[in-house]
Amino acid sequence: MEAAISGQPRKSKLFYRIGMILLQAMLVLFAVVQIYPLIWLAFFSLKDNSEIFSGDVLGPPKQFLWSNYTKALSDGNVLTYFINSVWVTAVTIFLVLLLSSMSAYAITRMKWRFSNATMTLILLGMMVPIHAALLPLFMVLRNLKLLNTHWALIIPYVAFGLPLAIFILASFFKGVPREMEESAVMDGCGIYRTFFFIVLPLVRPALVTVAIFTFLSSWNELMFAVTFINDTIYQTLTVGIMSMVGTYITQWGIIGAGLMISTIPTIIIYLLLNKQVQESMIAGAVKG
Repeated sequence: MEAAISGQPRKSKLFYRIGMILLQAMLVLFAVVQIYPLIWLAFFSLKDNSEIFSGDVLGPPKQFLWSNYTKALSDGNVLTYFINSVWVTAVTIFLVLLLSSMSAYAITRMKWRFSNATMTLILLGMMVPIHAALLPLFMVLRNLKLLNTHWALIIPYVAFGLPLAIFILASFFKGVPREMEESAVMDGCGIYRTFFFIVLPLVRPALVTVAIFTFLSSWNELMFAVTFINDTIYQTLTVGIMSMVGTYITQWGIIGAGLMISTIPTIIIYLLLNKQVQESMIAGAVKG
């Protein structure tokens, strides 16, 4: 009887170890499937057309053509496109964080008439598809003479990023205790000092969430960038890489190098803010 009882824990431990091994194997396989497209892009960017069309598309290059990156940066103007994308994205993130945080704070923490109606009106902006506003925006920007400028992209990006940002930040501001604001006012803090130094640091996860969403949407956006920008000096990476496709001859290895360069900022952000990105995403989803 004792031998049978002692044998059951051993079987359960054995099944547990087998289950853990199978789970780890599945996770490793899933990770390889998810990471391999990035590895394939790195291989693709180091090949020439003859090797790409020779049949070995998925394998490593026979000869590493690092010159593809230099040609992409110099001949393909990828460096100019990269700087434009960084500038447009950075200004967009800054304006979205500033305007959305102040708007969400005013709506949720201040008592004034039509605050709920204003919040509803702002959230209706999330229902407007980007393609529906393409033609009206083009006419407005043309009348304001903002086409072929960085502001032709920054203004629409900020406008379309504000509703979601305000929705996320408003839910976080509602959870901040009012006693902290009252104590700050009693200590002599004004409204702006209370907002920037007391309340805003408490919603840092929400700010990170908004910054991530804004970065991904503006960095990868193509429709507005193609329509509103025709001058090469102001084009972003998405449009610039698309324009590298030639009419008769296309150097696909150089285009792959440009795509790899455009992917580097996202990889760096993930490596530097791995835990913070995951926590902010979860926090934003729960609060929303």
